[in-house]
Parts: sequence; C-alpha cells; structure tokens
Amino acid sequence: MNGKNDWHYSLACARIVPMDIKRLVFDKLYVEISAPEVSILLGARQTGKTTLMRQIETKAKKSGLSVAFYNLESSADLARLNGNNEEIFRILTSDAEVIFIDEFRYLKNASKIFKEIIDSKKKVKIYASGSSSLEIHKHLKESLAGRFRKTIIHPLTVEELKQIPQKNRESFFKWGGMPGLVHRNTDIDKMDLLENIVSTYITKDIKGIVKEENIRAFNAMMYALAQNQGSLTVVSSIARECGIAESTVASYLDIMSHTYVCHQIASYSTNLANELKKSKKCYLYDIGIRNSLLKDFRSIDKREDKGSIYEGYVLQHLITQIAPNMELRFWRTKKDLEVDFILLINRQPIPIEVKSTLNEAVMPRGMKSFFMAYPHVKRGIVFNETINEQIVINNRTIDFLPHEKASLLIETITE
Repeated sequence: MNGKNDWHYSLACARIVPMDIKRLVFDKLYVEISAPEVSILLGARQTGKTTLMRQIETKAKKSGLSVAFYNLESSADLARLNGNNEEIFRILTSDAEVIFIDEFRYLKNASKIFKEIIDSKKKVKIYASGSSSLEIHKHLKESLAGRFRKTIIHPLTVEELKQIPQKNRESFFKWGGMPGLVHRNTDIDKMDLLENIVSTYITKDIKGIVKEENIRAFNAMMYALAQNQGSLTVVSSIARECGIAESTVASYLDIMSHTYVCHQIASYSTNLANELKKSKKCYLYDIGIRNSLLKDFRSIDKREDKGSIYEGYVLQHLITQIAPNMELRFWRTKKDLEVDFILLINRQPIPIEVKSTLNEAVMPRGMKSFFMAYPHVKRGIVFNETINEQIVINNRTIDFLPHEKASLLIETITE
C-alpha cells in the first residue's frame, strides 16, 4: 500500500470503533497527556488501541494542542520515520506537542529515541501502541526503565457495550467484546470478523515467531485451549494431542500470554502439603474469539459448556480491574476441591466461585474447604444466575451476585 491507499487504510482502522463509545480507560489515558513518560498501549489485535489514540488525538486538538499521528503499518508513515536517529528525533520533537505512534515495533531504535526525547526535556508527549508485550522487552529495553507507562487494552466490557443500543449480556455470551463487531449487523458478518481476527493474529503476530512447519500445531493448541478452557492446563496432554514437545507447548503458551490472547492463571498456595502449587488454568481473552475457534455460536442456554462461558465472562471483566496491588489465581487440592478464582488484594485472598443456576444460597463445597484451610479469610463471592443476596456463615460473609456484577466487583469491595 502507498499514498492514498495508506491514508484510506489508516482511516478504516481508526473507524473500527465508533467515536461515541467511551472506553473505561480513556480518562486515565488522557490524564497522562501531561506526564513526561511515554504512554504505551498494549493488547491483542483489534481491541481498540488505534481508536483510543484517535479519541485522545481528537480531544487534544479541541484543547488547542498540536498533534501528529503515525501508523507504522502504513508505508508512507513508516518511510517518514525511517531515517537515522537524529532525523527521527528532529521530526518527533518538531512536528507537534502530542505524538501518536501506532505499532511502534516498526520504529528502529524506539527505546533510544524515546529516551533521548524524554531526557531532552522537550515538551512533547508520546503515545505508542503495540500488539505484544514483546515490544516492551525488545524495543524499549532497560534504557526506558521509569520512562514509560503501560496500559493493557482489553476487548469491550458489557458496561462499555451498554452505550450501544440493543447490546446486552446475552449477545456478549455469543459474540464477545471485540470492538469491530459494533459495525457488523448480520451473524455471518460477525463470524467472518472473528475468524479474520484469529487468522490475522496467526499471519502477523505468530508467523514471525513460530516456525512455518509448526503453525498447524499452534492452531491445534489454540483449539485445545478453547475446548478445555477453565480446566487445569496439562502441558503433557496438550503436547500429545498436538504432536509437539512439552517444551514447545510451554513456549507457545508464553507467546499467547505475551500477545494478550491468553490469560494464564496460576494456582494459589501457601505451601500446604495438599495443594497443587505449580498448576495453571488458561482462558482465552474473549468469549467471541473462543466461540469462533470452536465454531459454536449457539445461545448460552443451549451450550453444554455454559459453565466455562460464565467463568470466561467473569474473568474477562475482573482482569480489566486488576490494579498493581492485586492478582488473580485459582485454588485446587489434590483431592480435586477447587475455587474458580482467588482475588488477592494486598496479598489478602478473596475466594470467588462462578456458578450457573442455584436453588438456594448455600456455600459451595470448594469455598467451604478454602475457608477451612485459611481460617483468617472472612469474605467470599459466588457469581450465579438466580440469587442476589448476602449471607453470613460462621462469621464469614458470602455475597451471591449476578454475573454482570463482575464488571464492577473490585470497585465495590474496595470502597
């Protein structure tokens, strides 16, 4: 692509999400406009990073600031920033007060250039985006330590989708929260988009990392993870199923985590003998992407795997709220007693169970065992379809909440 085609491509990318959808993270990002550090937006492809930067650009313009936007997947923009370090430094410090660099991994010596701009005390703010945390390690390196702020951009939440008429929780269970779906009106169009996102991920993010002959095995592993979401991830089983070495599976899981398409949840343990200490569970980053891999878009009431869908839904909404003093884990014993998630806030655990339909507010068996193992813990959460009430058992408070309350859970419990 070049010339006009590049401009049209950039414009199309900028329109993936309509400008009237305000992301929950927008205010945080815009406040950073006055911070000297480089603001880095990371996340899986097509989660709305470009659009967020376009929204910040629009507001900055309205505030009277001069701006410049570079999409480095555009050959014209890449050519402009393809000179030596001194030339790029001159361009970025003279073009505008606020600079936006989309897919900054294509910028040679990005870490050195960003460092020089910050250390020069030039009044230039930089926002940069990328589809993999590998950019942080490869392009920013140690030279930018303390000089950048990282924000992970996730798919839309149900709270954000409420801004769009006729978007509800039921459609979320089917299609997920990828922003581009907002513009797709038919089921076929939505399926095509989700399939395209998976295909683009493989061809653009993975093909340069995974050997060509192993792409099929990587695809098979993605399907296996989708099928077994929420179960213990047994590397040896996946390796046998996909016909690859265990070390290769572990490497692929790390790649999927670093490209934000998979959340690996570690087990919680304080070295009690009967707990599983090194196990992990894996969840794909979006329900719609999982459904696309499984080729199953039935409504949730017709799905045999509704429990896994509910778990993925809760995780997808909890993960967007995790602060630096928080962590998500799960708990399981060698006797198969389990709690779906353990939310750690300042290292203090809160057990979280995810159920479908409950007939009464009864503490789940796994949670009861967790309380016995950790008697100092006094609170638990049970997400479910039917009960919304609070009970107190043995001086412990258990909140039974509808699944949609996951989107505001951490805000509620930390008030």
